[in-house]
Amino acid sequence: MQCVETKLNKNSLLLALMRYSSVVNNMEQTILLPSLLRDVPSEDVENSCGEAVENSVDLYECYQLLKAIRNTVESGLVPHDESKAKKNMALHKSMEPLLEADPEAFFYFHLRGLFSVMGSLTKKSQNLTEKYLDIVGIGN
Repeated sequence: MQCVETKLNKNSLLLALMRYSSVVNNMEQTILLPSLLRDVPSEDVENSCGEAVENSVDLYECYQLLKAIRNTVESGLVPHDESKAKKNMALHKSMEPLLEADPEAFFYFHLRGLFSVMGSLTKKSQNLTEKYLDIVGIGN
Protein backbone atom coordinates (compact mmCIF):
# COMPACT_ATOMS: atom_id res chain seq x y z
CA MET A 1 0.00 0.00 0.00
CA GLN A 2 2.90 2.37 0.65
CA CYS A 3 3.76 2.51 -3.07
CA VAL A 4 0.17 3.36 -3.98
CA GLU A 5 0.00 5.97 -1.20
CA THR A 6 2.98 7.85 -2.61
CA LYS A 7 1.24 8.15 -6.00
CA LEU A 8 -1.97 9.56 -4.50
CA ASN A 9 -2.58 13.05 -3.20
CA LYS A 10 -2.72 13.04 0.60
CA ASN A 11 -6.27 14.40 0.41
CA SER A 12 -7.64 11.89 -2.11
CA LEU A 13 -10.79 9.97 -1.34
CA LEU A 14 -9.20 6.74 -2.54
CA LEU A 15 -6.35 7.17 -0.05
CA ALA A 16 -8.80 7.89 2.79
CA LEU A 17 -10.72 4.71 1.97
CA MET A 18 -7.50 2.69 1.70
CA ARG A 19 -6.29 4.00 5.07
CA TYR A 20 -9.58 3.04 6.68
CA SER A 21 -9.46 -0.43 5.17
CA SER A 22 -5.84 -0.86 6.28
CA VAL A 23 -6.54 0.28 9.84
CA VAL A 24 -9.55 -2.06 10.11
CA ASN A 25 -7.47 -4.95 8.71
CA ASN A 26 -4.85 -4.19 11.38
CA MET A 27 -7.60 -4.04 14.01
CA GLU A 28 -8.95 -7.40 12.87
CA GLN A 29 -5.48 -9.02 12.90
CA THR A 30 -4.64 -7.57 16.32
CA ILE A 31 -7.92 -8.45 18.03
CA LEU A 32 -7.66 -12.20 18.29
CA LEU A 33 -10.45 -12.54 20.84
CA PRO A 34 -13.19 -10.06 19.95
CA SER A 35 -15.40 -11.50 22.68
CA LEU A 36 -13.16 -9.73 25.23
CA LEU A 37 -14.72 -6.50 23.97
CA ARG A 38 -18.22 -7.53 25.05
CA ASP A 39 -19.71 -5.37 27.79
CA VAL A 40 -16.78 -2.93 27.62
CA PRO A 41 -18.49 0.45 27.22
CA SER A 42 -17.56 2.60 24.27
CA GLU A 43 -16.28 5.98 25.42
CA ASP A 44 -15.98 7.55 21.96
CA VAL A 45 -19.00 9.79 22.39
CA GLU A 46 -18.20 13.00 24.23
CA ASN A 47 -20.38 15.90 25.22
CA SER A 48 -19.53 19.55 24.64
CA CYS A 49 -17.41 19.68 27.83
CA GLY A 50 -15.21 16.81 26.63
CA GLU A 51 -16.57 14.39 29.23
CA ALA A 52 -17.44 10.83 28.25
CA VAL A 53 -21.15 10.21 27.79
CA GLU A 54 -22.71 6.85 28.55
CA ASN A 55 -23.37 4.96 25.34
CA SER A 56 -25.37 1.76 25.02
CA VAL A 57 -22.95 0.40 22.38
CA ASP A 58 -20.15 -1.79 23.68
CA LEU A 59 -16.75 -2.19 22.01
CA TYR A 60 -17.74 -5.54 20.51
CA GLU A 61 -20.63 -3.89 18.64
CA CYS A 62 -18.25 -1.13 17.48
CA TYR A 63 -15.80 -3.80 16.28
CA GLN A 64 -18.53 -5.55 14.29
CA LEU A 65 -19.78 -2.25 12.84
CA LEU A 66 -16.30 -1.13 11.76
CA LYS A 67 -15.73 -4.47 10.01
CA ALA A 68 -19.13 -4.31 8.29
CA ILE A 69 -18.44 -0.80 7.02
CA ARG A 70 -15.03 -1.91 5.74
CA ASN A 71 -16.65 -4.82 3.91
CA THR A 72 -19.16 -2.43 2.33
CA VAL A 73 -16.40 -0.01 1.30
CA GLU A 74 -14.37 -2.82 -0.27
CA SER A 75 -17.22 -4.69 -1.95
CA GLY A 76 -19.39 -1.76 -2.95
CA LEU A 77 -22.44 -3.79 -1.93
CA VAL A 78 -24.77 -1.83 0.32
CA PRO A 79 -26.67 -4.09 2.73
CA HIS A 80 -30.42 -3.82 2.33
CA ASP A 81 -32.14 -2.72 5.53
CA GLU A 82 -35.78 -1.83 4.91
CA SER A 83 -36.12 0.68 7.77
CA LYS A 84 -32.90 2.49 6.85
CA ALA A 85 -33.89 2.46 3.18
CA LYS A 86 -37.13 4.27 3.98
CA LYS A 87 -35.27 6.91 6.04
CA ASN A 88 -32.69 7.37 3.26
CA MET A 89 -35.43 7.79 0.64
CA ALA A 90 -37.16 10.45 2.76
CA LEU A 91 -33.85 12.27 3.23
CA HIS A 92 -33.06 12.01 -0.48
CA LYS A 93 -36.50 13.41 -1.39
CA SER A 94 -36.00 16.39 0.94
CA MET A 95 -32.57 17.13 -0.57
CA GLU A 96 -33.59 16.79 -4.25
CA PRO A 97 -34.17 20.55 -4.68
CA LEU A 98 -30.57 21.20 -3.55
CA LEU A 99 -29.25 18.66 -6.04
CA GLU A 100 -31.18 20.26 -8.87
CA ALA A 101 -30.13 23.80 -7.86
CA ASP A 102 -26.37 23.23 -7.66
CA PRO A 103 -25.14 19.66 -8.24
CA GLU A 104 -21.48 20.68 -7.84
CA ALA A 105 -22.08 22.22 -4.40
CA PHE A 106 -24.12 19.16 -3.44
CA PHE A 107 -21.25 16.89 -4.52
CA TYR A 108 -18.67 18.84 -2.48
CA PHE A 109 -20.97 18.89 0.54
CA HIS A 110 -21.20 15.10 0.46
CA LEU A 111 -17.50 14.68 -0.30
CA ARG A 112 -16.55 16.75 2.76
CA GLY A 113 -18.97 14.67 4.81
CA LEU A 114 -17.49 11.43 3.49
CA PHE A 115 -13.95 12.57 4.34
CA SER A 116 -15.12 13.49 7.83
CA VAL A 117 -16.85 10.15 8.37
CA MET A 118 -13.90 8.13 7.02
CA GLY A 119 -11.46 10.03 9.25
CA SER A 120 -13.69 9.48 12.26
CA LEU A 121 -14.11 5.75 11.53
CA THR A 122 -10.36 5.35 10.99
CA LYS A 123 -9.65 7.00 14.35
CA LYS A 124 -12.32 4.87 16.03
CA SER A 125 -10.70 1.69 14.61
CA GLN A 126 -7.29 2.77 15.92
CA ASN A 127 -8.74 3.58 19.35
CA LEU A 128 -10.54 0.24 19.51
CA THR A 129 -7.30 -1.61 18.69
CA GLU A 130 -5.45 0.33 21.42
CA LYS A 131 -8.23 -0.37 23.93
CA TYR A 132 -8.06 -4.10 23.14
CA LEU A 133 -4.29 -4.08 23.65
CA ASP A 134 -4.83 -2.40 27.02
CA ILE A 135 -7.41 -5.05 27.97
CA VAL A 136 -5.04 -7.93 27.19
CA GLY A 137 -2.13 -6.14 28.90
CA ILE A 138 0.01 -5.44 25.84
CA GLY A 139 -0.71 -1.71 25.48
CA ASN A 140 1.39 1.14 26.83
